[in-house]
Amino acid sequence: MSLLETSQQEPVKQPDHDVLIIGAGVSGIYMLHRARELGLDAKVVEAGSGVGGTWYWNRYPGARFDSESYTYGYSFDKEILQNWNWSERFAGQPETERYLNFVTDKLNLRDDMLFNNTVASAIFDESSDVWSLTLADGRTLTSRFLITAIGILSAATKPRVEGVESFEGQAYHTYYWPKEPVELSGKKVAVIGTGATGVQVIGAIADKVDSLTVFQRTPNWCAPLGNAPIDSDEMTKIKARYDEIFSHVQKSPGGFEHYPDRRSYHDLSEEERLEHWERIYQLPGFPVWISNFVETLVPGEPNQRYSEFIANKIRSRVTNPEVAEKLIPKDHPFGARRVPLETNYYEAYNRDNVRLVDLNETPIERITSRGIKTSAQEHEFDIIIFATGFDAVTGSFDRINIRGTGGQKLKDKWRDGPITYLGNQVRGFPNMAIVAGPQSGTLSSNFPPGIEFAVEWTAELLEYMREHNYQRFEPDDKAESKWTQDIADSFKGTLFSQTHSWVTGYNSNVDGHEDTKRCMLYSKGAPNYRKHLRTVAANDYPGIVFS
Repeated sequence: MSLLETSQQEPVKQPDHDVLIIGAGVSGIYMLHRARELGLDAKVVEAGSGVGGTWYWNRYPGARFDSESYTYGYSFDKEILQNWNWSERFAGQPETERYLNFVTDKLNLRDDMLFNNTVASAIFDESSDVWSLTLADGRTLTSRFLITAIGILSAATKPRVEGVESFEGQAYHTYYWPKEPVELSGKKVAVIGTGATGVQVIGAIADKVDSLTVFQRTPNWCAPLGNAPIDSDEMTKIKARYDEIFSHVQKSPGGFEHYPDRRSYHDLSEEERLEHWERIYQLPGFPVWISNFVETLVPGEPNQRYSEFIANKIRSRVTNPEVAEKLIPKDHPFGARRVPLETNYYEAYNRDNVRLVDLNETPIERITSRGIKTSAQEHEFDIIIFATGFDAVTGSFDRINIRGTGGQKLKDKWRDGPITYLGNQVRGFPNMAIVAGPQSGTLSSNFPPGIEFAVEWTAELLEYMREHNYQRFEPDDKAESKWTQDIADSFKGTLFSQTHSWVTGYNSNVDGHEDTKRCMLYSKGAPNYRKHLRTVAANDYPGIVFS
């Protein structure tokens, strides 16, 4: 008998599993562990051949995270914390992938992971309250509960220009960078895109290629990463203060060790402001953004002044004044997009072998067999790198045919923007939980601490259902509408609302997303998000209908 079988007189059609989890990234790994701890029959379905999610797919040169390594790992297992040693303050993709494999094997999770399996559809059967997943190879799996852990940046997009598949050289989207080494030495290389991924790639390969041409449409505000090795003595000290570190992380609005400066911008002299700005600019990681004065973190004159401070930093690092001005955003202020942290990015443009092409002046007309043709000329390349981003947050959901009650498609319900309750579930899609998706606190915080909470809250919901002999959960319409409206109201007036970005669901390469500002994230800070969801659980889950 399945653990979650109810005691009804008529036996309910039993699924193959209690829980199916889509995705073996940071979220899926922990969700499987927690489901197992509850004694549930759970499986993870993963498109890749190994664990890691983002850190499995993104193998491009320079790929690394911008959260401090020791805050990016899981905090729930003290033995794992003490047994793993980080080698860098901001670990690169290979090390992060090794870490996630280490955790997977330490917890003996691999046997319940189904690799090389892409989910084509997920259909809810109302007659039995069972989810049916059809895989790309035609096989079907069924479960009582469906939990999505499919990632917020996992639906890669290429530019919508003519001839994008016609290039006869090597062409790679950064997300699908091959496992095999790509020889860059002596090559003429193009990078299309200067978002966070492009910034990392450009800084990493500029000194390795024969020539590098960067095609930029929209510049980003970037700041130094400040990476450095972590030696054994420092790692020992970090391990001794993990409790303190994660206590700080839990209280921080962004899930980092960094906090806003609570002094008022208006109470300080210009000299004191500049002194603080110089200090946080030199610090590693996100202090340059989130350790600023509170007034600079919202639209207004303080933010404008800080944006000019960062602009002057760019001017001081790029020797050609004309190039420097092209690298300074003019359409949005600092912090209106998630700030890319870089290593030698601006200095790359000082090299003789690096050229910047402004697509606002000479747009791309087509990709040719030999390279890229703009309105000014044709550029010939050996390698084209598409750093053109993602159909973010909802795109990975849209690529699966997810159908709920009455056969409704999740893609249709979210056509004009996501609609959720608590960023965790959706009306009309019973027994489906989202542990990393739109309108949740996960999207707007350091990812692992955010998903740890989301996973634990979801596991507690399943445990609550077992204790009360429930078979089905679904948010009610009123609660879902209120949550979605609250998200929209709190989004107004934030810096993110000032411009288009992946955070707002914008992507010119996706139909319907070319001119949008969707309310994707919870903008009141991670501590408030956790407090709200804990209150919901403590009061027997108001807004959720159980049966």
